[in-house]
Amino acid sequence: MTFARQDPQAPVRPTDQDEIAASGSELIGGPIGRRALTGRHWWSPVRVVLLVAMGMFALGMVQKLPCYESGWFHDRTAQYVHACYSDIPHLYTGRGFADDLTPYFDRIPQTVSGGMEYLEYPVLTGVFMEVASWLTPHGGEMMHRQQIYWMVNAGMLMVCAAVLVVCVARVHRRRPWDALLVALAPALALTATINWDLLAVSLTAAAMLMWSRSRPFAFGVLLGLATAAKFYPFLLLGPLLVLCWRAGRWREFGSALGGTVLSWLAVNLPVLVLARDGWSKFYTFSEERGIDFGSIWLVVSQRTGDPLEHANTYAMVLMALGCAGIAALTLYAPRRPRFAQLAFLVVALFILTNKVYSPQYVLWLIPLAALARPRWRDFLIWQACEVAYYLGIWFYLAYTGSGDDHHGLPTEGYQIAVAVHLLGTLYLCAVVLRDILVPERDVVRRDGSDDPSGGVLDGSPDVFVLGRRRDHGYGYEAPEGDREPITGWGPSSRPHSHAG
Repeated sequence: MTFARQDPQAPVRPTDQDEIAASGSELIGGPIGRRALTGRHWWSPVRVVLLVAMGMFALGMVQKLPCYESGWFHDRTAQYVHACYSDIPHLYTGRGFADDLTPYFDRIPQTVSGGMEYLEYPVLTGVFMEVASWLTPHGGEMMHRQQIYWMVNAGMLMVCAAVLVVCVARVHRRRPWDALLVALAPALALTATINWDLLAVSLTAAAMLMWSRSRPFAFGVLLGLATAAKFYPFLLLGPLLVLCWRAGRWREFGSALGGTVLSWLAVNLPVLVLARDGWSKFYTFSEERGIDFGSIWLVVSQRTGDPLEHANTYAMVLMALGCAGIAALTLYAPRRPRFAQLAFLVVALFILTNKVYSPQYVLWLIPLAALARPRWRDFLIWQACEVAYYLGIWFYLAYTGSGDDHHGLPTEGYQIAVAVHLLGTLYLCAVVLRDILVPERDVVRRDGSDDPSGGVLDGSPDVFVLGRRRDHGYGYEAPEGDREPITGWGPSSRPHSHAG
């Protein structure tokens, strides 16, 4: 299939670059023509993507209907058979929200929580949960209150999903349609209302939008808020540190780090001072938690019979080694990697080595994958693997919870589902790594761009690299006398710059 040339200043149309997008467009009339009117009109890419995302979110809510009608509790096995489980109604009663207990400050009765003394979520997520409980009418049948609490949370999470897709659409000025990968991701529709992860995911996307606009302090403030909702966004500071090291952008990194620390402290410090035991529960629980569903460690433990009591240490060592490898890759790559590529790799590494992989953790990677590797084939392969795991975990829980009848997926089948998830994530990591090592394969850089969503990093010359380069293209300053003429990869070929 051949694709038409496009104005280097115009927004990138996926049907001009992607075979899958071009084939899929046949459902709505085929790829856009050369003479089509593509100027300013109400149906902008951002609005279209937002509408699609809201439609997919609504379909995800419909998929939870069997559990909603039964209140999630009347038939516990049914919530697994129908793959419509959600933590939200369970924690409404199990963490004291139904009894008007204040998170982190009030101790949860053992008879209610099953052994959890305090809420085991970061502070900003706890605030989100508490606000939803204020909006839930009290009184009446508990099942009805649980339904309303889930519905209120679903509405608030839909706002987070809207923020997410809008931010992803605006991160790269010329590639707003890449956000359609996020909007149409089946795993987003299936997992959006399982837990509260979309809050941190949307804040992280907003932070990356600020970085793409060369506003490092605003990036840091939003990243600190995201970290106050979930731990994983903090990992993005690692790739950013190495990229700024290679580009010599220490001032911008310091501004980003300062904003992160300040906003995280603003949220956490009051609770830390006034309710230290409740505040620390998230961190102690994360450290003490044993191996759990979805992790490679669980499969190893089940296959060998070894409880792997030191899995936490193993995971930390592998994570440290992987981060060191990503740092070396960043400093050695022929061109400085794009921020989104490294952000995806480091979060994927955390997921692959972690002690647990809950189904909703896929939300962490969806926007990063869309920015790092905006190719429909690779994205859909990975999503198929994640949907397979989504079904696998619920059918496995149905099997273990159905008594002697054993309806569902046995242990061996569940282990295959975990392997499919791991292999799918590794596949996407592999193609991102290939794009870094062979930048000509990176679809985002086909127009000669450096890092269009990289903010101050976009177009910055390198000041520190490892090894010598054959290709002294954009993002690497070769020593005097060792420079070669470049065609198609230099500043003159770039349509615009966001640096400064």
